[in-house]
Order: sequence, then structure tokens, then C-alpha cells
Amino acid sequence: MKFLPKIPTSSGLAPTLQRPPKGKFFLADRTFDRTEWWETARLRKLYFFCYVLVLAGVANGFDGSMMNGLQALSYWQKYFNQPHGSILGLYNSAMSLGSIIGLPLVPPLVDRFGRKAGIVVSSLIIFLGVGIQTGARNFGMFLAARFLLGFGLIFAASAAPLLIAELSHPQDRSVMVTFMGCSYGIGSFIGSWVTFGTLKIESDWAWRLPSLLQCSCTVVVMIFIWWIPESPRFYIERDQSEKALQILAYYHANGNEDDELVRLEYTEIRTALILEKQEDKKSRYIDFLKTPGNRKRIFLVACLNLFGQWSGNGIVSYYLHIVMDMIGIKDDQDQLGINSGLASLSLTVTLCVAFFVDRLGRRSILLTSTIGMLFSFVIWTIFSARYAQHPNDGMGRGVVVMIFIYNFFYNYRSGVMTNYMIEILPYRLRAKGLTLGAFVTLSAVFFNQYINSIALDNLHWRYYIFYDCFLLVELIVIYFFIVETRYVPLEEIAKYFDGDQADVATMTNAQVEKDIMEKGGATEIETSGQMHTSSNLTKEAL
Repeated sequence: MKFLPKIPTSSGLAPTLQRPPKGKFFLADRTFDRTEWWETARLRKLYFFCYVLVLAGVANGFDGSMMNGLQALSYWQKYFNQPHGSILGLYNSAMSLGSIIGLPLVPPLVDRFGRKAGIVVSSLIIFLGVGIQTGARNFGMFLAARFLLGFGLIFAASAAPLLIAELSHPQDRSVMVTFMGCSYGIGSFIGSWVTFGTLKIESDWAWRLPSLLQCSCTVVVMIFIWWIPESPRFYIERDQSEKALQILAYYHANGNEDDELVRLEYTEIRTALILEKQEDKKSRYIDFLKTPGNRKRIFLVACLNLFGQWSGNGIVSYYLHIVMDMIGIKDDQDQLGINSGLASLSLTVTLCVAFFVDRLGRRSILLTSTIGMLFSFVIWTIFSARYAQHPNDGMGRGVVVMIFIYNFFYNYRSGVMTNYMIEILPYRLRAKGLTLGAFVTLSAVFFNQYINSIALDNLHWRYYIFYDCFLLVELIVIYFFIVETRYVPLEEIAKYFDGDQADVATMTNAQVEKDIMEKGGATEIETSGQMHTSSNLTKEAL
């Protein structure tokens, strides 16, 4: 039996990660030929389902741009009596408050009943919330609707990225999960242009129509969810291993359950779950504090979720109307046009980065993004201060340019954040880890939506200094604590946090070797239809 040489690793922030040869990918320390998604009908089908799952998170991004846009619509302002300060903050923050209330229910639902169950429950609640919001007759109805929307959305926001990560072919997993990070940008793009389009409607439907369309992508998800397979990892965890093997074989190897890749995937998942169960049969939140690896994981999850919302983006996402007023841009059409332009840029950047997430690396993306945001936000602050002292169009235009540059760098990393958190969390703690992360995010969002309005009314441009300082803190944390994970299969990332005892690849190879020897022995391993020996694979890796 000749196995591939082990991919070299080292402890530290940037392990020695070997880049696979062109047209190849790594799994369990072995090299496999890539299968392009368009080459097989079943892989095309799988990735279509993954793109449908991306739409499950669109309502959140739609909401941010829609609420930005509604503040610039005269019919919405008149209907709700020109809300500002704490009242405007309450309008915006009701959604995140609903999500916080729904958070404790997420892990029991998606771990016990499956990832798909979380998405179905989410969609039904979103439909109810959208119906109430569209037909709102007063402040209370609109507020209740937004609370319901937030309560429902959190289930899909947690379940969809898990299902994408656990269904995707290992060669494309990082790209597909990064696309989930694009869901906010997709929703923001749709929401901004919808509100821009309804500006000319001379009735309350100028704001009711965007409210109704907030569930448009959720309708698509509900149509196709019944055909999307459940997570193989969920089935193995529930002692339904045969179903898991069938799903892996059907989508990753055209139904061949004896395919070497499928067997390795299946064995890695089982091995990882066995290792996790050895500590305790039932996962609990306290498990995050039991080991150094888990403590580091939850620290990074908390930091990244906080960074995702306290980088100054909350001002752009929900209070662009106030920012524009502060620099003399008060025309409704101009404000909606800038909002739509920012949403278009966000979507473009996020989609482009998704294709290069492995080539660029997680640390590189996070560091580049944070440095860019820090410098652009500092200049944005300076221009705003100069405009406040001596109002002129040049400084106002400078602020707009800096907002676009800041937005570019913010979205440069936005898709990677979700991907990285899913990667570093082990299966049995994955839903709970994302739930804790979501709590941090929603608490920060609630702060953004409620406090930002009050702070901007009272402190004006001086409030930006807080975010300047916080971005510097982000840069320090990312530089010293983020571990690089590119090119590493999902189950194998644990070794960078838990040490050699969590080296799933080595254990998988040992188990596969044992299984093959019990069947009569073999001298080579069939990988993606080709017979590879140790020596020629070493040459390929070089």
C-alpha cells in the first residue's frame, strides 16, 4: 500500500500549507483530479441547489438597503410621522431584536431536525412578517412585522451556510460557502434598486411594494427546498450512515459508492464525529471553554462577528440618509442613487473575491480589507470634519468617494467571514458556535441600528472617531490570532486548533489502509479514475 506523502504543516498563525498542483485538490493528504461542475449533471444539480440556499439569506441584505431607501421616501416619512433619533433607531433595531430572541432555538432545531427544517421554519415566519409589514397601518404593526422578520431570518441565516458547507464537493467548498456571504450583497442590491424604482410611485405603495418584495427570494427557496438533500454529516450524527453515503456518492461520484474520494470523505466525517463524541456524547455550550483549541475558536468567532458589524458599516447600511444630509446631499434621488451604487459595488466585490478565496488566503484577505477600511474611514472622518467647519461641495464629494472606497474594502472580506467561522468549528459545535457568533453579531447590529441614530444626531462626525479606533483594534487581533486554513479540507482544520490528536487525515488514511488490506490488499490507490503512486504524486505536488 503506497500512500501520498503527508502535506507538511506547522503550528502557528500561517501553517505551511502546500498549494495543490493545477487541476488538483487535496483530501486526507492525497491529491485528486478536479471535476469541473459543468462536466457532470449531478454536480450541476448540486451547485444549483447551493445557489438556491444562498438566497435564504437575501432578506437580511434586502432589509438594510430597503430601510436606507425608505428613509428617503416622502410617503414613508409622512405615513410614520418623520421618525428620527430613538424612534428611527427602534424601527431599524426591531429586526435584530427579533433575531436575538430566536437565537436559542436555532441549535436544537437544526441539530435535531436537520438543516432543511431550519430553512423551512425560517421561510414560513418571513412570509408572515412580510405580510404584516406590507399591510402595516400604524407604528405598532410595522414594528411587530420587523420583529417577526428578524425572528424568522435567524434560522435560515444559521442553517443555510451549514448545509452549503456540508453538501459541497471538497474541491469547491470554500468558494461555495463564501458565496453564502454574498447573500447580504444580493439582497442589498435588489433592495436598493427596488426602492430607487418606487421613488416615482405617488402613493403608499412607494414603501409597501419594497416591503412585499422582501420575501421574493424566500419564495424561490421554498419552491426548491423539498428537492435539496439533507446534510450527510447530519445523517451520520443521527446514525443514518447509509443515507449519508448515498448522498455523497450521488452528487460527488455519479452514484459510485466505492469511489475512493467518496470513501475518504465518508471516513473523514465519521472519524471527526467519533473524535468529537469521545469527549462528551452531547455537545454543550460549556464545551467551548474546556480546551485551548475550543477557547481559541470561540474567541475568533466572537471577534469576527463583532468586526463584521462594528467596522463602521452600520452607518452606511442603515443611516446613509443621515450621513448624506450631514454633507449637504439632501435630494431624494441623489441619496437613493448613491445607496444603489454602493449596493452594486458590494455585490460585485463580494462575488469576485469568492472565486479567489483559496488563492488569496483568509489572512491576506482579512488583513488587506481591514487596512483599507482603516485608512479610508480615517480620511472620511477628516473630510467630514472639514465640511462641518467650512461647508463646500468638494469636501462633500470627497466623503462620498471615501464611502465607496471603504465599501470596497469592507466587502472584500465579507464573504470570507462566514466561510472561516464554519471552517474552524467542529461539526458537533458548529451550530452552537454560529449561534453564539450570531448573538454577538445581532447585539452589535442592535447597537448599530438603535444607538447610531442617536449618536449621529448628537455627535455628528465626531462619532466616526469611535470606528477609527475600533478598526485599529481589529487589525491587531487579525494579525496576531487568525490562522490560515486555505486548501485544507473541512474535517482536517481541527489539527491547527487541537494538535496532532485531531489529525483526521492521518486517522482516515490508517482506517482506509486497514479496510483495503482486509479486502485482500492493494499496492496503489485509485483516485479520480487514475492510479497514483507515491513518487509521481510527490512530483505533482512539487
